[in-house]
Amino acid sequence: MGHLRQHGFAIDAVDQDDLKPVRAKYGVPRAVESCHVAVVGGYVVEGHVPGDVIKRLLREKPRVAGLAVPGMPIGAPGMETPGARPERYDVLVFDSSGATRVYERR
Repeated sequence: MGHLRQHGFAIDAVDQDDLKPVRAKYGVPRAVESCHVAVVGGYVVEGHVPGDVIKRLLREKPRVAGLAVPGMPIGAPGMETPGARPERYDVLVFDSSGATRVYERR
């Protein structure tokens, strides 16, 4: 959350043991699930998505349901690991049917 605050996002965190109902409500495909889910500007954000990519989404306003970084790649925001080489990863967009495509490569 610190990464998102550094990018100017106000965070209203709600800890929940079961995120399945939230993911179902916003149509997050199972294949892109990670460890966190948020709603920002009407879009759902799943996983360790960089703040600048969220800002890009909000600027461009594509017709998608949201963004996702599946899994927990080393080097993604919040997954920085001292001494470990950052992994390449994709930030995906997904629509309400569950279709995904690469929005940005990191």
